[in-house]
Amino acid sequence: MTKKEEALVILMEECGELIQACSKMIRSGYKTKYERNLQDEVGDVLTLIEVLKINGMVTDKQIEDRMNVKKSKLIKWSMLYE
Repeated sequence: MTKKEEALVILMEECGELIQACSKMIRSGYKTKYERNLQDEVGDVLTLIEVLKINGMVTDKQIEDRMNVKKSKLIKWSMLYE
């Protein structure tokens, strides 16, 4: 397995753990005992995104451009930016 493949596999695993943490927050009615796990998993995913950047798989500019596209969609289609 190459370094890039390893980074992608670990990122996939961390994204799965973040999905579980989000689900636990919702199912528990946002109990504070699950907040730390959510925070940890967000940090783990961001760490692996940083690894992708270090390995030349994505750039800050690419991420920023996509974030702007997504934010525009969320403004239009969600209640998140009211």
